[in-house]
Amino acid sequence: MINKLRGFSFTGHFKLFAIISLIMVSVGLVSLILTICGVPGLFNFDIDFVGGTTFEFQLPVNVDKSVTDRVAVLYSEAIGSAPSSVISSGQNGLRIKALELSDDEVEAVRDAVAQEYKINVENDYQVERVSASVGRDLSKAAFTASLVAVALILVYIGFRFEFKSGIAAVCALIHDLLVMLSFYVIFRIPFNINFIAAALTILGYSINATIVVFDRVRENRRNMNTGSFAEIVDSSIWDTMTRSVNTTVTTLIVMLMLLILGVSSIRNFALPICIGIVCGCYSSVCISGPLWNLMNHGRVHKG
Repeated sequence: MINKLRGFSFTGHFKLFAIISLIMVSVGLVSLILTICGVPGLFNFDIDFVGGTTFEFQLPVNVDKSVTDRVAVLYSEAIGSAPSSVISSGQNGLRIKALELSDDEVEAVRDAVAQEYKINVENDYQVERVSASVGRDLSKAAFTASLVAVALILVYIGFRFEFKSGIAAVCALIHDLLVMLSFYVIFRIPFNINFIAAALTILGYSINATIVVFDRVRENRRNMNTGSFAEIVDSSIWDTMTRSVNTTVTTLIVMLMLLILGVSSIRNFALPICIGIVCGCYSSVCISGPLWNLMNHGRVHKG
């Protein structure tokens, strides 16, 4: 099947791919800029980033989905709004995350859960307030981690291949992160510590797929005595296409199982990973190689 499609030129259709990518990243990019400028409400920030209140309960029952759903209802009835999340923490542990609450609201939630499950609040309950300053520190740490990762990737790719290829790879990574941000905004996925884990995971996954393509480009530049750089890039992409598709599909199957069968906290992690896996395959095939060709002006340099 792939051999029948080899006549398709990725470098020749780069403008089309660029337009598609601009559409996909537009929501995330605009939302990120507006959020930096102080516009609230675009991202569904969890208390990890904006501060809030965390409840910890030890219940006399196994905490499964029916329990977390019931506690979410109790919380809504006590406060009048839904919590950020209600998850199990161990066999009998229950954790509720919510935005900043007053002392009266904290007591209302505590009493509602304690009355429902007959717990001793002196021994089986604790509450912790997370300040906004902690959220700002976490945001700074997340940004620094991503920036350092991207910088090291640029150095590595530039050293192993050439600096222009490093720029192309970094642009593809930024593209993947912005697409993830777009989905966070559109689907109102809670923006919490899971985003950092998902973002760094996708950075590693995407750059691995890109390196496979670039490595084949380097081999073909040595072996192909004729043809433009664009032809070498297209040939290299098709040479690695089976590997790219198989790796993406097999990884995606596992993440889809987590998305379907996992609890809410797992689903909030699995959904952006699924998005990032597909996007990483797309960017390594349709963005990074053709962008390297664009910066190279189609010229062949033996390496």
